[in-house]
Amino acid sequence: MHHRTVGELMTRNVVRAPRDMPFKEIVKLLADHDVTAVPVVDELDRPMGVVSEADLLRKSSAQADPSGRTPIPHLEAWERAKAEGARAEELMSAPAVCARPEWTVVEAARLMAVQNVKRLPVVDETDRLQGIVSRGDLLRIFLRRDDAIRDEITVDVLQQTLRLLPSEVTVEVREGQVTLGGSVEVKSLIPVIERLCRSVDGVVSVAEHIAYRTDDSRSSPTGT
Repeated sequence: MHHRTVGELMTRNVVRAPRDMPFKEIVKLLADHDVTAVPVVDELDRPMGVVSEADLLRKSSAQADPSGRTPIPHLEAWERAKAEGARAEELMSAPAVCARPEWTVVEAARLMAVQNVKRLPVVDETDRLQGIVSRGDLLRIFLRRDDAIRDEITVDVLQQTLRLLPSEVTVEVREGQVTLGGSVEVKSLIPVIERLCRSVDGVVSVAEHIAYRTDDSRSSPTGT
């Protein structure tokens, strides 16, 4: 099976900010390119962090409300330092949480979830910026056509990996939802089929209705 990699899904023409870019230029950079965040890079084009609209808005939220209706929020020392910052390296969220081009969608998605970030700069083996991958980029695998998913399951999973005959397991795919039918020799093979089908890019869900001829899950009595 071929799993789409971060390198295949990432945006290669990355908008980035040098570490010394002033506040107003960052705001203009985001507006000109219609993006909500950019990596901040050093002189060797290595990501140091990411500066986002949320980072920039700390400057406004830390100021007094002219109307007097809302109090100034309590800020931790690091938050106040960012609110008072004037250059990209002072405003950014750091360190940069990065991915590698050879990573799978699963690896990138898990890192985003653990680190609670919406995008990952993608770096090569020398830590230089190669691209950026967002949540939206990762979701593109679910735009695969149903017939492409069905073909991959039928050929790559069932025939080539599990050596099953085309007549043994039927595959239907609709809107990424896979339904499996048919009959296999042993019961223990059914969860293996289901797990491999779930791992195919673009699969939303798997429902199996596969019969079996032998229940090999029953252990033999002791001493027999």
